Amino acid sequence: MITSKKPPLSFELAADHLRSVLRVDQIRTDTLVQLVQHWGEPQSRDDVIAALDELAAVMQGPRREGELDAALEQVEDVAGMDSPQVEVSIQDTHRLHAELTRVDTVLSRFNPERRTA
Repeated sequence: MITSKKPPLSFELAADHLRSVLRVDQIRTDTLVQLVQHWGEPQSRDDVIAALDELAAVMQGPRREGELDAALEQVEDVAGMDSPQVEVSIQDTHRLHAELTRVDTVLSRFNPERRTA
């Protein structure tokens, strides 16, 4: 297993060595912070709870095409959530590139097209 110097923002091999795993903890942190950012305002809290209830209902039953996306978008809209993006420093960009290169080297063993390229 490839071990990162900075696990909260890293590429590693999956346990089966057939896939890579990208870990970006900052997106989860930002999502939760943005979700509860207006929680102290009763109307905003009620709107977020209603959107989460709708999302829960969608998750509990059979879904029509686009229904999950619409429910997720509704939560994002009422919570005023930003796009799930993280800016990456030059140093971390180089580190992530090196990690991904190491992961790709292992994954390429199972891809005959990649080995001949």
